[in-house]
Amino acid sequence: MRKRQVVLRRASPDEPSRSSSTASSLTVRGVRYGECQKNHAAAVGGYAVDGCREFMASNGEEGSVAALTCAACGCHRSFHRREIETEVVCDCNSPPSTGN
Repeated sequence: MRKRQVVLRRASPDEPSRSSSTASSLTVRGVRYGECQKNHAAAVGGYAVDGCREFMASNGEEGSVAALTCAACGCHRSFHRREIETEVVCDCNSPPSTGN
C-alpha cells in the first residue's frame, strides 16, 4: 500500500504533551484517496460505479480546480474514499533494555 506524507510535526518542549514529557514525538499523517464512489446511475434509480480504483490528480497547480479532478475517471476528489493514515514515532531517551 502506498503512503503519501502530508503533515510532519515535531512537538516542542514547551507545548503540552499527551505522552511522557521526556520523549519527543514525531507525527506523520498520510492522506490517500481510494476508489471512486460516485453513483453514475442515481438519476435513473440504479447503482453503478465506474471502477476507478484510486484518485490521480489531473494536470494543474496544487489547490486549483484542475488538481481536484481525477485524471482516470473525471470525478471530483470528494467522490473518492478518503483514507487517513497516522503514524506516531517516539524518540525515547531511556537506555535499551538488556533482556536479562
